[in-house]
Amino acid sequence: MASWCKVTCYDGAACFFRNHSAEEREHMLKIIQYLNELKIHAEIPSIEKPSQNMKSLEQVCKTALKNEQNVTKLINKIIDTAQKANDHRTNVFLEWFVNEQIEEEDLFETIMQEFDVIGLDKLALYEIDKILDRLKNIKDA
Repeated sequence: MASWCKVTCYDGAACFFRNHSAEEREHMLKIIQYLNELKIHAEIPSIEKPSQNMKSLEQVCKTALKNEQNVTKLINKIIDTAQKANDHRTNVFLEWFVNEQIEEEDLFETIMQEFDVIGLDKLALYEIDKILDRLKNIKDA
């Protein structure tokens, strides 16, 4: 997504998605560290090649929202499994991810609302790109 944004001259969005990707990698490493502390070998599955056939900045953001919603479903499945197994340690560990997903979905839902409020013309997209650039480090603030 960052690559598509950069090539399409949405520099703010490109920076936002690069930072978001780095944050997602940190989340993966948090899970790997947890498994390793339990003396479990972590296996990182391959992922599908991301589509480069995006048609618009709105589609990129909508895809990111759908990805976050999917991650939430997967975390919920893991929690269900941990609860059925009375694995309280894992359940407590995953609580952080539940809260993180609330933030992530809210972030992308807010971004999607910008398209509705500001519009889709060139000036609106320019403004949304600037908004995304400002959001790139919002969690660090």
